[in-house]
Amino acid sequence: MPGLAGRISTLTKAKISHMLDHAEDPAETLDYAYERQLEDLQNVKKGIEHVVTAKKRLQLQEEELRQQSDKLDGQAREAMSAGREDLARAALERKQLIAQETGSLDQQVSELESEQEKLTAAEQQLQAKVEQFRSKKEVIKAQYSAAEAQVHISEAATGVGDEMADVGAAMQRAIDKTDDMQARASAVEELQAAGTFEDLTALGPAQDDVDRQLDQLGAKSAVDDELAKLKAQVGSGTPQSGLPAGEPAAEPQSPHQESES
Repeated sequence: MPGLAGRISTLTKAKISHMLDHAEDPAETLDYAYERQLEDLQNVKKGIEHVVTAKKRLQLQEEELRQQSDKLDGQAREAMSAGREDLARAALERKQLIAQETGSLDQQVSELESEQEKLTAAEQQLQAKVEQFRSKKEVIKAQYSAAEAQVHISEAATGVGDEMADVGAAMQRAIDKTDDMQARASAVEELQAAGTFEDLTALGPAQDDVDRQLDQLGAKSAVDDELAKLKAQVGSGTPQSGLPAGEPAAEPQSPHQESES
């Protein structure tokens, strides 16, 4: 299923790219790129050093061959002066071989000098680019730091930053918990008023809601009976404090009336 595999690959790359965008620090990225350029510049300088070292080594060999050539030339002259043409010929043949080797070394030295000039020019160009990148890098880092500070200030002033979002979320959670606790307290009061909860401290068997309602009806009936009796007594003139019905209570006499009697 190439279509599904392609979509999965694209989605994975998009997710990774999104994560890298959030994790990437522009300042660190620029510093790393600058360090890599410095490494490249250092490698070019090492290359120039190796070329110059090889050239110097060839030049030393070339100098030694020239000294040998001069020595053989002198030996050939001495051999001719001594009438030894064969020795003079042998010295000149060796001199000719050395001359060929010297020519080959000279060509190699010329090639190395040309390579050295190219590397030196490249090193100078790279050096200039590195310096330009370093200046540009510092400018970009300063601009990014200023923009970042401005964003933090704006977020703090408007309350849209991550910290304020966390504070707002915490406040909302506190409000939700408070509302939940108030709702639970109201529910408990309602259930308690309805007699749903049992009194764990009460003695005897537990009563359900029906038992409580029946007890309340019984208590109300007893109160109604007592009230009816009281009304009947008051309406029929029932004696109070042990007096016969219909006989009014004696009025208290004054001291003057007691003396006349």
